[in-house]
Amino acid sequence: MRTDRPSTIRDVAQQAGVSVATVSRTLAGNYPVSEQTRARVMSAVDSLHYVVNVHAKALSGRVPGPVALVIPDITGPSLAHVAAGVELEANSRGRLSLVCSTHGDPAREDDLVQLMREQHAAAVVLVGGAVPDATYHRRMAAYAKALDAAGSRLVLLGRPPLAPGLPVTVVDYDNHGGAFQAVSHLLTSGHRRILFLGGEQGFSSAEQRHRGFLDALRAHSAPHLTELDIAGHYTRASGYRRVREALDAGLDFTAVFASTDAIALGAMAALREAGLRVPRDISLVGFDDVPFAADLTPSLTTVRVPYEELGRTAIRLVLDREEGASGDSQVVLSTQLMIRDSVRARR
Repeated sequence: MRTDRPSTIRDVAQQAGVSVATVSRTLAGNYPVSEQTRARVMSAVDSLHYVVNVHAKALSGRVPGPVALVIPDITGPSLAHVAAGVELEANSRGRLSLVCSTHGDPAREDDLVQLMREQHAAAVVLVGGAVPDATYHRRMAAYAKALDAAGSRLVLLGRPPLAPGLPVTVVDYDNHGGAFQAVSHLLTSGHRRILFLGGEQGFSSAEQRHRGFLDALRAHSAPHLTELDIAGHYTRASGYRRVREALDAGLDFTAVFASTDAIALGAMAALREAGLRVPRDISLVGFDDVPFAADLTPSLTTVRVPYEELGRTAIRLVLDREEGASGDSQVVLSTQLMIRDSVRARR
């Protein structure tokens, strides 16, 4: 017997003294064979270290397809919690979960979606903000149709929804409501000059959080001071830079609303570097409630996003649908303001 190549089903049949069809039936477990025959086949499988061609079984529909999570970056704490939710729910349903990173490259996203389509994934979950322009809608509609034709399902998690009638599941969270709560908390604490450190203009999550900020100002009859409304990236470095620039420009503010906890961390560093203390001199609120938020000094008041539950919900909706259950194709989960120690009421 050759040992320089992987064993095949024919090798197993030859060693067990049975036909290839008998080996296939024995391994599939969907056809009666005698215990003696089963024992010979399984002994040959063990001795030859034969590995069943799972891809071929998936094509025949004998094994459930995996679920794939496609994210921009595997190192971020928020996305790590989404991945944990996907893995936990998939595992509880007997499914393999795959995590793939695009590094922000649309061409890589195209390749990964096509690869998962070829692998007959039960679900392909795309995570991360996007600009909902015509190009986005064309790309996502093409993904949805191609995956549906292969028996798979596109899931948009934290991304803009598509036109009605397309085969897609959308799972999102209340960006607008979370921002509205955060800014309202600052306003009811007596702050009127709030430095808003937003996300990149045009991105869906950033725009929703910005609208929540503006609506809270209107609801509390507070002025919108354009010089304190500053867009940028969702990074610590961006938060640090924008606060330093605001201080250097002599802008007057008593509170900062950072549209991510990473931005808040950078803002806090810039304030401390300038000799300002949180919350005695400047109050600070973030958004996300990543693990380090409660451990900062002071602990960060922030908006909790249920990232793990987002991942679980995405997989639950798809697999319930696959099993014939009826349910929503679009779900929005709520956010929660976590009040801690980084906001001080103004007298």
